[in-house]
Amino acid sequence: MYNILTLNKIAEIGTDNLPKEHYSVSDKCENPDAIMLRSFNMHETNLPQNLKAVARAGAGTNNIPIDKCSEKGVVVFNTPGANANAVKELVLASLFLSCRKIYQGINWAQTLKGEGDKVPALVEKGKAQFAGPEIAGKKLGVIGLGAIGGMVANACKALGMEVLGCDPFISVDGAWGLSRGVHKAANYDEIYAQCDYITVHVPYNEQTKGMFNAEVFGKVKKGLKLLNFSRGELVDNSAVKEALANGSLSCYVTDFPNEELLGTEGVIAIPHLGASTYEAEDNCAVMAAIQLKDYLEYGNIKNSVNFPDCNLPFTGRKRFCILHKNVPGVVGPITTAVANAKLNIDNMINKSKTAYACTMIDVDQKETGNAVDEILKVDGVVSVRVI
Repeated sequence: MYNILTLNKIAEIGTDNLPKEHYSVSDKCENPDAIMLRSFNMHETNLPQNLKAVARAGAGTNNIPIDKCSEKGVVVFNTPGANANAVKELVLASLFLSCRKIYQGINWAQTLKGEGDKVPALVEKGKAQFAGPEIAGKKLGVIGLGAIGGMVANACKALGMEVLGCDPFISVDGAWGLSRGVHKAANYDEIYAQCDYITVHVPYNEQTKGMFNAEVFGKVKKGLKLLNFSRGELVDNSAVKEALANGSLSCYVTDFPNEELLGTEGVIAIPHLGASTYEAEDNCAVMAAIQLKDYLEYGNIKNSVNFPDCNLPFTGRKRFCILHKNVPGVVGPITTAVANAKLNIDNMINKSKTAYACTMIDVDQKETGNAVDEILKVDGVVSVRVI
């Protein structure tokens, strides 16, 4: 029986993938095998001794202590792409909001309450102040062409925009999924100089922190409309206010409101609604549960942020799932330890990702003897499970 602790409400359509005869899912489990969560902040949480995995029903993992999990051999999963369509749709809505002054017009119309029969005439007289450009024929720059960025690029091309994309780390699947009409920009500077709109879809890390700053706003096409549905920290708020004041920016749409930007003319602050659709929540919950189940039952890893994707068809009677540092001289001693336990290796795989790696070994015996103890003695090994 696997015990799963939920730190946020997880849609039942997801947890239904964890059969009740093998899984106990609760928000009150003391020493769980795994944790499922959405936005709960785990940074002050002590990791339970029995913890093997954390599954984030969503893409961002800033609320999870990744380094601490890696050191203890806890695999952290996320669900990239599960909420991509929800975010894409809000980006499209925000494109129109950024230029057509729709919400400003709606707010103004409410002020006409009490004018009686004069309302239609007042509307016709006052509507000109809310005019704005169409997006068709305008240039959109998409920075980051992952699941969300790729969908945004394709949709905007279909809406008649000229789309430039840039992603130095684009995956093969991401490239295959792009419309042929999306142009490849040589670098970010090309997008800054040419585009009327820019939407950013990159992860937040030390390299991307404040990537939209005063220097960048000095390069952009005057009157740029910037959309940020990735992370608030990608954009320097002080630089945004200065760029709005000098005309470099005409509008900044962000899904991450904060005190500094609220009430600023030209800022449209949306209350983090990117993935707030019923469908996205369901998709994330299902994806997180399936990935968690595959890891707990078979050791297979998919969409982990701290360990490599690693998948091996189960061919033996027992399986060793070994998480270790990605350093030379680890795999040899592991296989030697297995051999010294008089176990015959039926199948194995080794994959690495930055600082960590995963080795899975299937053996054709049911009894594993002292193999686990010997493997744990190998320098660099973090954890060992037998399935």
